[in-house]
Amino acid sequence: MVKIRDVCRHVRSKNAGPFWVTVDLFFDGPENYRAYHGNASLSPDLFRDLFGTDPALVKKIPVKDLNMVKISYPRATPQGGMEERDMHSGQQYVRLLDIELS
Repeated sequence: MVKIRDVCRHVRSKNAGPFWVTVDLFFDGPENYRAYHGNASLSPDLFRDLFGTDPALVKKIPVKDLNMVKISYPRATPQGGMEERDMHSGQQYVRLLDIELS
């Protein structure tokens, strides 16, 4: 099976305010975008399992012109809180790289 790292030229995560994180999946071309942007493996349940977020709040926004998908989810704890381990959410994408796409 193909993994996210195999079909994306760039994957990043970042703050989307103090209460949200955004992950951007830049596919390596229109063919892979068409094949995988709506993949069932990228469901809200994946973000519940990986990041402990409420799947009902996960937002998925396809951006066809850029061959990318933007996925936003609420942070488990607010940015800068006592339990914070990644202040800018710049390392959150790593958990997604080995996710297999069907």
